[in-house]
Amino acid sequence: MKRTATFTRETSEMTISGRLDLDGDGSSQARTGLGFLDHMLATLAKHGRFDLEIVATADHRVDDHHTVEDCAIVIGRAIDEALGDRVGIDRYGYAFAPLDESLCRAVVDLSGRPWPEISIEFSRDQIGDVATESLIHFFRSLAIEARMGLHIDLIRGDNDHHKAEAAFKALALALRAAVNVAGGDVPSTKGTLT
Repeated sequence: MKRTATFTRETSEMTISGRLDLDGDGSSQARTGLGFLDHMLATLAKHGRFDLEIVATADHRVDDHHTVEDCAIVIGRAIDEALGDRVGIDRYGYAFAPLDESLCRAVVDLSGRPWPEISIEFSRDQIGDVATESLIHFFRSLAIEARMGLHIDLIRGDNDHHKAEAAFKALALALRAAVNVAGGDVPSTKGTLT
């Protein structure tokens, strides 16, 4: 079974299109107009071993918010679509990821019930061309649209770039574990994750 999804999203503020393959090799092409976001999406794909293509066109004269949010929305929806009925997946995944002095933990439950708990304190307002508050919003929007429970906790860190990258790496590793197909039926006593 192919676990892929294609997506498009067009609003008065931007246009996004792309494709996600949960069973890829980690290759990515991210062109969002925001260099730091492209870097984080490439990190997510690489360590999650997902193939991700995403192209976003927006007017960034206001700020980065809509691009970051809408990318999270389409990727979250693509994860949900690619998972289908979620039969046979491991459902849960957790991971710790370091980047130098920073250490982050991510825990994923592909329960069908969205619940984001994101605890990362940044000291700067911006990393590159992305507001740090937009990164928190990315994780929340992704969890809601993918219909997953998501906990991300920064355990320690000083450098904001390292904190963010450790968070994306931990999320990628936790997602990779959760989407793994172990076989069997739906991993829920309710009999459904949809």
